[in-house]
Amino acid sequence: MYAPIFAVCSSSAQVKALIGSNPVRLYPFGEAPQGVVYPYVAWQGFGGQPENYLGTLPDADSYNTQVDVYADTAASARAVAQALRDAIEPVAYVTSWRGEARDQETKKYRFSFDVAWIVQR
Repeated sequence: MYAPIFAVCSSSAQVKALIGSNPVRLYPFGEAPQGVVYPYVAWQGFGGQPENYLGTLPDADSYNTQVDVYADTAASARAVAQALRDAIEPVAYVTSWRGEARDQETKKYRFSFDVAWIVQR
């Protein structure tokens, strides 16, 4: 009952070239380990629903996911975001570019976007 973001993104050679393969640095929100290597990606679900029908069980679920890329440089954050976009778009929809920011305390860069999934059961 979750968007298949890890399975989709970790199967991309381009994504793994940028965020690693052992481990793939793609974490559910709040699960990145202390001292994680940059760049890395965090994601969180923020809504969704089953495709309900009268008289039969749902055959698909929809999910909304926010994806946040964290990196040492703006160029690195953008490169990872592009690789993620290229991996995701064949199976889901990027629905919003949330923008870029730089954390005042850590000086790390963030690129954020949203994805809408429709997943067959």
